[in-house]
Amino acid sequence: MWDFEQGDAGKDFEIAYTLPSLCAKALRDGTADIGIIPAAAYATIPDLVILPGVAIASRQSVRSILLISKVPLNEIQSVALDTSSLTSVALTKVLFAKKWELSPTFHSAEPNLEGMLSLHDAALIIGDPALKIDRSHYETWDLAEEWIRWTGKPFVFAFWAARLDAVKESKLDLAAIFQQSRDNGLTKNSIQRIVREWSPRLSLSEHVVRTYLTENIYYHLDTACLEGLTTFYHYATECGVLPAPREVRFLQAASAVTV
Repeated sequence: MWDFEQGDAGKDFEIAYTLPSLCAKALRDGTADIGIIPAAAYATIPDLVILPGVAIASRQSVRSILLISKVPLNEIQSVALDTSSLTSVALTKVLFAKKWELSPTFHSAEPNLEGMLSLHDAALIIGDPALKIDRSHYETWDLAEEWIRWTGKPFVFAFWAARLDAVKESKLDLAAIFQQSRDNGLTKNSIQRIVREWSPRLSLSEHVVRTYLTENIYYHLDTACLEGLTTFYHYATECGVLPAPREVRFLQAASAVTV
């Protein structure tokens, strides 16, 4: 969002902020034209196109998507799910079914770790709360790391998508605008400004925030990430977590990949 907040890109758009899952709902309802959505949501909303090249992905541990348990993995019978990210929920279910070959029950819950673990053996915690957890007190699994060890592919959590009917007549080069904003936000000076602003807000050290932004998150929807994304869709479909495979379509792209 760098150029939209710090530059001139925002003048061409009306911007609103909400959870990724609610961004997806806004696209589904037609109340937004472009949104950064969980990868899982793309499989459930018709007539969307992906803005090429930009993603929220990970090629190693992500640190902000954690399965936290008070018992060993093979003893987990029930899992509380923070449902603010559809993709993290789907990934949790895929890993249990395909990688770990376990069948716990899953329950939606408010993202409060103490409350979740008071009723269930394990909990999916995402975002800023996950970064603050003292892992020494629990059994923990970084879900991006588990995926990468299992498949050898990066994991894509989210990307920018647009309603085709809303943007097909646009005269703006949307792909270039969003890619340029990403690039400008990743310069050394930009990262430092973000770190200085958000470290006190999150009560996390500057080192932790900088490492998260520069090492744990990967921002390019490249060939390897696309392979990881299509593999995820395949497994999620096999598990019944997502609908049948669909075509991955890019805005202003000459080709598409069929999942």
